[in-house]
Amino acid sequence: MLMRTDPFRELDRFAQQFFGSQTPGTWTRPTPMPMDAYRQGDEYVVAFDLPGVSPDAIELDVERNVLTVKAERRPLDTGEGVELQVSERPLGVFSRQLFLGDTLDADRIEAGYEAGVLTLKIPIAEQAKPRKISVTTAGDGRKQINA
Repeated sequence: MLMRTDPFRELDRFAQQFFGSQTPGTWTRPTPMPMDAYRQGDEYVVAFDLPGVSPDAIELDVERNVLTVKAERRPLDTGEGVELQVSERPLGVFSRQLFLGDTLDADRIEAGYEAGVLTLKIPIAEQAKPRKISVTTAGDGRKQINA
C-alpha cells in the first residue's frame, strides 16, 4: 500500500471547506509537485509534474520505507542585458515524501522522466502477492485453494 502525508495540504482542504471557495484577493498555497498514484497490475505507478526541472536536479532517496523526491527548479539563464518583467513560476527546491507500506519492494523502484513528468514504478513485494497453496488429503487427490 502506498501512503502519503502532507499536513499542510490537509489544512488547506479544511480551510477551503470551512471558508468556501476561493474569493478574489485570497491566497492559496500552490502545490509545487502535484502527483497522481495508481495501481497497475503488480506495481504502483506514481507520476509527479515537474515542468521546467532538469533531470539532473531530481533526487530520489529511500530510507526506512520513506521515499523522498526532491527537485530543484532553477532560474532561466537569460544572459546579460535581459530584464525580467514577470516571474510567477516558483523556483527553488521542492520535496515530497511517500510512506511505502511493507507490501512494496523499495529495492526495485524504477524512475523515468519525460516531458516534465517524473514517473516512478514501485513493484509489489513477492511475499505480498496472492499465491496458491497446495493442500494434500489423506487420499491420493490434491486440492488447490487460494491463500
